[in-house]
Amino acid sequence: MAKKTGKQIERDEQLYQLIALVAGAFSLQEVLDKLAEAAVKITGVKACSIRLLDEEDGDLKMRSTYGLSEEYRNKGVVSKDDTVVKAAFAGEAVVLDDVRVDGRVKYKEAAIKEGLVSQLTVAMRFRGKAIGVLRLYSPRPRRFDEDDISLARAVASQCAVAITNAKLYAKAIEGAHMAEQMRLAGVIQRRMIPKKAPLIPGLDMAATYIPCFDVGGDFYDFLQISDSCIAVAIADVIGKGIPAAIMMSLFRGAVRAYADTEYGKGTIAKIINKLNKMACSECRDGEFVTLFYAVIDIKEQTITYCNCGHEPTVLIREGAITDLTKGGLVLGVEPKVEYEIETLKLRDNDCLLFYTDGLIDSANFNGQLWGRERLLRTAKKFTAGSAKQMVKNILGYRRRFVGLARQADDTSIIVVKVDRTAKPEFMKQASF
Repeated sequence: MAKKTGKQIERDEQLYQLIALVAGAFSLQEVLDKLAEAAVKITGVKACSIRLLDEEDGDLKMRSTYGLSEEYRNKGVVSKDDTVVKAAFAGEAVVLDDVRVDGRVKYKEAAIKEGLVSQLTVAMRFRGKAIGVLRLYSPRPRRFDEDDISLARAVASQCAVAITNAKLYAKAIEGAHMAEQMRLAGVIQRRMIPKKAPLIPGLDMAATYIPCFDVGGDFYDFLQISDSCIAVAIADVIGKGIPAAIMMSLFRGAVRAYADTEYGKGTIAKIINKLNKMACSECRDGEFVTLFYAVIDIKEQTITYCNCGHEPTVLIREGAITDLTKGGLVLGVEPKVEYEIETLKLRDNDCLLFYTDGLIDSANFNGQLWGRERLLRTAKKFTAGSAKQMVKNILGYRRRFVGLARQADDTSIIVVKVDRTAKPEFMKQASF
């Protein structure tokens, strides 16, 4: 077995370092610069350039060079329709023995000024697709032989893999950054949703919000109007992700602002009309908001509400179900819609169940929906207990049905139970 020369050992070491770039966690530009330098040292030429194909405009952008001046690097555009590039993309190793006289050379004067004479161009391919070209330059007439071409192809092959890996690494970093931003956005969004219901004498209230992604379009809120009167709003911005979350935040702010300024002036109708006009100005095609807005007055024992295309709040009284459906169209579609307001008398032991469609549209692995009928059967079983326990049991029964199947929509649920004889113990935890 012949002993390797020092030059061969050095070349093998450089090839090993080149291969190591394939699996390295480097930025794309770091990889390109290292590859250009390694290609020169491995092949023993004067200079190297790496151009990557821009799919949008069809040009090959100069991304890295080694041994070339800045002036030559910026000499001009090279298209994928260039004669040499087309041949390289077709699988040829294109050798130009003398660029000073070869008709295929586009920038002869720049090459002469740079002191370049011979040139070898090979395509960089990944999974059969050309992603760019690797070019080697010599300052003297040098006919690149088969060994040079084989070595250039090997370098180009490793370059293609390393470049692709670097792009994927960059996307992974970007994805991780985006995921973290989404997580933080979710944290901020959930701060906007009350962690617990307020404490109003005569009312036992509980609520929960379960997002299916970091951010979503559901929200609910409680606005205490007086010691015995509270507004309850629950809404669903149709959409997912960041756009729905932004719209939800904007809409929540509007609900609070209008409720504070309009209550006592006639008033739910004014609030709904203002919210609808705001939604019409902000929603784009295919976007809208469903809303159920109610004012509960425990002193008068009434609920005054408007249902804007939302899942109807359910009044459970002695096992009987009444859907609260009066209202009108979803918000954000038509600015001049008229909305109907209804007032109902409440009694002790009445139970009000507010929810978004994510609660009933949750599905198991067979694609079966939990559905409204299962919700109502479950809710009626637990009207005798506390509001908090009722929420817990409803969600528990739903989980038993859907199992671990991933859900596609957020879930919000509010339970309000009327009991003017309730002991004050349940109000000792916190104040609104």
